[in-house]
Amino acid sequence: MTSAEPARPAVPRAREVQASVLAAFQLVEDARYLGIDRRPRRRRVRAMAERAIADRKLARDLRAS
Repeated sequence: MTSAEPARPAVPRAREVQASVLAAFQLVEDARYLGIDRRPRRRRVRAMAERAIADRKLARDLRAS
């Protein structure tokens, strides 16, 4: 190797790809959280609680019938 040739990296480039995947995942999560339909936290928590109650009622009714 001469000084005109670039040095080869000692570590494989898999880490860069992994960082890109993590960055893409973070962008998706950020878009989901900060999306157009962003509601106050209290409303989101209430909606999740209402869904959980409805699911439990449905499961109970299905077991009863």
